[in-house]
Amino acid sequence: MLVRLLREHLRPYRRDLVLILLLQILTVLGMLFLPALNADIVDEGVVAGDTGRILELGLVMLAVTLAGAVGSIGATYYASRAAMAVGRDLRADLFAKVQSFSGREVGRFGTPSLITRVTNDVQQVQMVALLTFTMLVTAPIMGVGGIVMALRENVSLTLVLLLALPAMAAVFAVVLRRMRPLYGRMQEYLDVINRILREQITGVRVVRAFVKEDVERARFRRTNRRLRGVSTRVGFLIAMMFPLLMLIANLFSVGVLWFGARRVDAGEMGVGSLMAFLSYLMMILMAVMFAAFMVLTMPRAEVSAQRIREVLDTSSSVVPPVRPVRKLPVRGRVELRGVGFGYPGAEQPVLHDIDLVAEPGEVIAIVGSTGSGKTTLLDLIPRLFDATAGNVLVGGVDVRELDPSLLSRTVGYILQKPFLFSGTIASNLRYGHPDATDDELWQALEVAQAREFVEELPEKLSAPVSQGGGNFSGGQRQRLAIARTLVARPDVYLFDDSFSALDYATDAALRAALPEYTSGATILIVAQRVNTIRHADRIVVLDRGTVVGTGTHHELMAGNSTYREIVLSQLTESEAA
Repeated sequence: MLVRLLREHLRPYRRDLVLILLLQILTVLGMLFLPALNADIVDEGVVAGDTGRILELGLVMLAVTLAGAVGSIGATYYASRAAMAVGRDLRADLFAKVQSFSGREVGRFGTPSLITRVTNDVQQVQMVALLTFTMLVTAPIMGVGGIVMALRENVSLTLVLLLALPAMAAVFAVVLRRMRPLYGRMQEYLDVINRILREQITGVRVVRAFVKEDVERARFRRTNRRLRGVSTRVGFLIAMMFPLLMLIANLFSVGVLWFGARRVDAGEMGVGSLMAFLSYLMMILMAVMFAAFMVLTMPRAEVSAQRIREVLDTSSSVVPPVRPVRKLPVRGRVELRGVGFGYPGAEQPVLHDIDLVAEPGEVIAIVGSTGSGKTTLLDLIPRLFDATAGNVLVGGVDVRELDPSLLSRTVGYILQKPFLFSGTIASNLRYGHPDATDDELWQALEVAQAREFVEELPEKLSAPVSQGGGNFSGGQRQRLAIARTLVARPDVYLFDDSFSALDYATDAALRAALPEYTSGATILIVAQRVNTIRHADRIVVLDRGTVVGTGTHHELMAGNSTYREIVLSQLTESEAA
């Protein structure tokens, strides 16, 4: 999985890879020639007392060293550039993929896991890419080159050295087999820690209100302890592997010195040749260490690559049309024909057999008890989910056939829990209409009953907005979210209990100002407050995902028990009348 992922994302950087390979070969060749030159200096210069030969070979060594340094610097530069580019491309691909997901896919992976995959998992793959370009490319060249040069110096001593390689390979195999599952558990625990942190930070007021700081601290501590336990086992394997490798290397180094010293004493080998052989021995061991380091990082990167691939290979349940419709035959008309929706694996569908038509200029209210499917019904219109039965039409065209950008311009959706982006009030209001003028922003703020508090801010439209709009109250965030949608001037407005954080006076003022601003547009409102929707053109009553009544307030009060029960839970009989 890791190799496949890297191969796909390294194709645009093939020229850099060729340069890396050539520069690494230049670097390693320089390293391989230096011990041989040093041996010649000792045997031909120092032992023979030939100063000229020493100077001559010294200059050659200097040139080889400079060439190797240039190769090393160049290889590191291009390796870093290619590895960082791979990380950038992976993050961009993951971000684009997540943006294409419907709520179903996001819920399947979970927000904390998606964040971990885009950040930590990509970082693991990026690090392996860098190590591959620097260490993994160098290791075989250095190892094979070291063996060849060692054979050139002395064949029998090289045979002693080659006995060490199977022992080192056995250590690698044992460590690799044990580390892979541990790395998988590490990434899973990172997901859990991310989720707990997100919950505790987002819900800090709930935690404090119920005095559950100790409980949450203990929950975090348990997961943290599990992550520490897995990390400790990984660290133990790493700590054991390198000493074992060094023990094997040192034992065979002693053997090489023993047999080499006897050959020097017998006059069968020069002192310089023995020194060169020992240098090649260290190079071969260095190549083995590079390989060992890659063995340690590969399993975790393989797990990360698999997690990244899961996201990239997941297809959104909301598929863009092949030949999208880019022009609506009718503006503002919303129609639901026999619509049903159910979540995968659920025993019962959330919605079934919903028929509804909303014409331009109409205000349609949707009411029902908790869990009756009101929000799900609205989610189907901007295609946050696709209906599992029936058809949803906007402007006379099935939303599955509409161009996504046209659908987003046509339908404006104000959620019950508004979300503001970090930036300024102006940047948030222009989110759906980047070319909106300041006058248009102020007009929308006035309709949304937000102009007064924005004017009181020192920076006014340039006032900063923190992440999620945390520096504003719930009611202020809700009014700014409404103004943001009003600025875009869509043909269809969907209000999902969007007035819940407003006091009655602000709610009444906003509802009184809306009709003139949204004249000719289709409005669908989900609300819990009966006063918010009692004057709607039509009220649709949902119960357990089915329409059980449609009509005006007075018609439903007279003939629909479900609606009557909802109204009388909030108002007296006289107030309802």
